Amino acid sequence: MTAIPESMREAVAETRRIVSRLHAELPRWDLVVWTAGNVSQRVRGEGGSEDLFVIKPSGVTYDELTPESMVVCDLDGNLVDGTRSPSSDTAAHAYVYRHMPEVGGVVHTHSTYATAWAARREPIPCVLTMMADEFGGPVPIGPFALIGDDSIGRGIVETLRDSRSPAVLMANHGPFTIGQDAKGAVKAAVMVEEVARSIHIAQQLGRPHPIEQSHIDSLYDRYQNVYGQ
Repeated sequence: MTAIPESMREAVAETRRIVSRLHAELPRWDLVVWTAGNVSQRVRGEGGSEDLFVIKPSGVTYDELTPESMVVCDLDGNLVDGTRSPSSDTAAHAYVYRHMPEVGGVVHTHSTYATAWAARREPIPCVLTMMADEFGGPVPIGPFALIGDDSIGRGIVETLRDSRSPAVLMANHGPFTIGQDAKGAVKAAVMVEEVARSIHIAQQLGRPHPIEQSHIDSLYDRYQNVYGQ
């Protein structure tokens, strides 16, 4: 275990507080049960070569999480600081950070409706303007991968690298989301569950109507570049 560089200690401490606080959003929005799921956020170092990330420890319930209980890892997934073992999904988060330098936050949940789509290995079609705004198209399916190494991370990167979606449904597993920071990734996790539920219900009533690609592009551009600015 290596020490946190002096120049990064304040940023790491603040990121621990942010990540601890954001974990409370997952049970608040019914995205996780028991100890499942995790949030991480990148801490940028000099030139990117010394980047670290803060993530939830493994097997700790959400009401026990504190800033001090968060663990710090390097981008190879090695523990840098903390008293507990990192989340079992740490290798996946680390792989995303190594290969997608624009990503500052990663979230994994087992939210019910999004995970149901993942179990069917079926992408969520873009049939709502909310989806066009947030995801710029369908939410894609990633490949099946086992937990324990960076296989899940590779699947996330391969699927999202050429997609506008900040969410991927890993086959037979569940959703992973990315963002410029952890808050953005948590928002994407909330939104992917919302659209997964809405479109599942729509399919029970009939066949949802697709949105034309030109309209999807227009909605996405407006929301990403104009809305709220």
